[in-house]
Amino acid sequence: MKKYFTTIFILAVATTNIFAQHTLAPLPYAYDALEPYIDKTTMEIHHDKHHAAYVNNLNAAIKGTDMEKLSLEALFKNISKYPMVVRNNAGGHWNHSLFWQFMTSHDKSGAPSEKLLTAIVKDFGSLDKFKEQFNDAAAKRFGSGWAWLIVNNGKLSIISTPNQDNPLMDIAEVKGTPVLMLDVWEHAYYLKYQNRRTEYIKAFWEVVNWNEVSQRFEASLK
Repeated sequence: MKKYFTTIFILAVATTNIFAQHTLAPLPYAYDALEPYIDKTTMEIHHDKHHAAYVNNLNAAIKGTDMEKLSLEALFKNISKYPMVVRNNAGGHWNHSLFWQFMTSHDKSGAPSEKLLTAIVKDFGSLDKFKEQFNDAAAKRFGSGWAWLIVNNGKLSIISTPNQDNPLMDIAEVKGTPVLMLDVWEHAYYLKYQNRRTEYIKAFWEVVNWNEVSQRFEASLK
């Protein structure tokens, strides 16, 4: 009898892992860690409301389907075959989960690693020129979306995507491995910056987690 219940327990755990729901992880820092550049209230609403909604909506959309068995990355490889509600919410969940990692408090922001800086200078001319091009992509993204720094065949490129699309999706015009990104949806900045997106973009550089960016860049080359 004991062996029977042990077997049932193992099967239950295995089934739970296979059909595990997507979950909302906590922020890797306090809500006010990015002050004064990104305010506490915005971070609370952005993470606890907007990001949480993407997770909940995604779980509801894929419940009872084969999509439950797939990782987000696996979904993205064939996202054009899935309903738009899955594309939007899977993208929203994955994008935000990564975005939080690219920020940290100003005193921990640091600087690009030697390898990353060398690549930036090679592909953009200088760190300042890179920032100018990234800022331009973020500022000119019409409506809601994201600006990205990606690695494609060992080369750094700057792109932007609409809504919750990302460069891992099969519908992306330019594909690559993200090593930095910026959310330019209004909910990411409107409470503090209102319609002044360019000020928000400028403030973002004060809280970029360059250690995270550098590690992801170097990992993308392996």
